[in-house]
Amino acid sequence: MVAQVSGTQEFDLQRITGVAERRVHDPRPEAGEDSYGLALRAARDCLGNSRYEAADLDVVISASITRFQDGDRFAFEPSFARQLAAELGARSAIHFDVSNACAGMLTGVYLLDRLIRAGVARNGLVVSGEQATKVARTAAAEITDSYDPQFASLSVGDSAAAVILDESVDEADRIHYVEMMTCAEYSHLCLGMPSDRTEGIALYTDNKQMHKRDRLRLWPTFHGDVLAKQGRTFADEEFDYIVQHQVGTRFVEFVNRTGEEVFGTGMPRSLSVVERFGNTATTSHFLVLREHLKAGTARPGGKFLLVPAASGVVAGALSATISTMGV
Repeated sequence: MVAQVSGTQEFDLQRITGVAERRVHDPRPEAGEDSYGLALRAARDCLGNSRYEAADLDVVISASITRFQDGDRFAFEPSFARQLAAELGARSAIHFDVSNACAGMLTGVYLLDRLIRAGVARNGLVVSGEQATKVARTAAAEITDSYDPQFASLSVGDSAAAVILDESVDEADRIHYVEMMTCAEYSHLCLGMPSDRTEGIALYTDNKQMHKRDRLRLWPTFHGDVLAKQGRTFADEEFDYIVQHQVGTRFVEFVNRTGEEVFGTGMPRSLSVVERFGNTATTSHFLVLREHLKAGTARPGGKFLLVPAASGVVAGALSATISTMGV
C-alpha cells in the first residue's frame, strides 16, 4: 500500500507498517456502515452463530472508540449499548459503554468475565464498531513526512466485532485469567509513530518520551508479575498462539521478540491479520481469532494469549482455551 499525503508526496506504507490493504466503510448514510451500524451487524452475526437469542442476554457492553451514527454524526448519548440492546431485543440486559482506547473490547471482556464469575450475570455480549478511516483521511491531508505524529493514522481500517461469553463448564472452553493495567502517568496523551527511523513505536506525553524499549516491555513485565504471584512462569502456560494488538507487522515482531528476551523462552505461534485489514483498533484481537479459526489456521482447543496494547498506556494479558467458537 502506498499513501499519498500533502499533495504529491508518497510513502511506502506497506514497507513501513506491513499493511498491504484495509477495509473502508461505505460513507453513504443509507449503507448503514457508520460505527453504530457496523456494531449492529457484528452483534447480529454473532448471535446468529451462537445458541443464544438476544432476549437471553444478561449484559450488553459497547466498546467503540468512534461513535458515528447516521453517516457523519458523532454521538455520545444515548449510549451505544442501550441502543444496541433495544434494537437487538435484549431488553432486560444490563447495558453500558466502555472507553479504553484500542483495549476497549478486551476491557469489556474483562468486566463481563468478572460479572459472570461473581454470579451477577450468566452471559453477555461485548461489541464494537469502528469507522476509523476518517482519521486516515485527515492525516493524509495534513502530514508532510513519515515522522509526523499522525503517521500511524494512515494504517487504520474500518471493522466491527462481537463476542458472547457465558459460564465455562469445562477446561475445553475457558478464560483462565484476564488482567489489565494502565500507566496513569501517560493517560492523557499517547501518540503512536511507526516509522522507518524508529522501526517501532515512540510514545510522547508533555514532550516526555517513553522509549520504545520501555513501551514494548510493559506487557511481558506485567504478565510476568501476574504469573509470579501464581508461582508460575510463561513457559508453564504452554500457549499455542499469541495475538498482539494489530498496529503493524514490525510492532508485532518487536513485542514478541521483547517477550522472548524478558521471559527467556520462545513465543508461541503469532497470529496476525494486520497485513489484510490494517489496525482495526478495539476489534483487532477478535478479528484475528475469527479469521484464523474460520480458515483453520488456528486449531480449536488451542490455548490463546491475547495481549492488549493501547493509548493510556494500557497493557495486559488474556489467557483462554477456545474449542467452540462460532465463526
